[in-house]
Amino acid sequence: MSCWMPGCPALSMCRGLAALPITCLERAKDLKTRLGILLHKPELGHKIGTSSKLQLGSRRRDSSREVLEWRESFDQLLKSKSGVTAFHTFLKTEFSEENLDFWLACEDFKKTRSKTKLASKANRIFEEFVQSEAPREVNIDHETREITRKNLSGATSACFNEAQAKTRTLMEKDSYPRFLKSASYQDMTKQATSHGISKRSHT
Repeated sequence: MSCWMPGCPALSMCRGLAALPITCLERAKDLKTRLGILLHKPELGHKIGTSSKLQLGSRRRDSSREVLEWRESFDQLLKSKSGVTAFHTFLKTEFSEENLDFWLACEDFKKTRSKTKLASKANRIFEEFVQSEAPREVNIDHETREITRKNLSGATSACFNEAQAKTRTLMEKDSYPRFLKSASYQDMTKQATSHGISKRSHT
């Protein structure tokens, strides 16, 4: 029922609504509709929570499998970012992380496309890791060191290949077996194995 008397609350409300921009009224209606949809779908939050749990479980399974793959070969370890991190942490305990840092620097160096950057990076890597009395000198023979020095005169993405290969072989034959026997890696494999057993027992 409409009210035409002055001072009527209903008349004041109608005038107030009429004064609002049409866009505000449309937004209000849209918001009301959305709220109604959410209120009638209580299972929405449950579905989101279940999806998150499934994704988390999948990541855990992947990481557990990855940890166990590290013992298959040195290549498998180097292909894994978390594997490289774990191996680097271990090498720090043996004060020999410069070997892995040099290998990683060479991998990054190979991706350089600019000839100017290639030359500057080559000199920086050589001075840090390869030259005699370098601050983080890697353990390579004199012949390999001199070959690498000569390669700098016409730096290409392959100028550290020989030195990198020697360092990789040293890590694979020396540091890698000790890493696999280390307490830290043994703990990781136990956790990964127990996670796999727990998963199978719940299926």
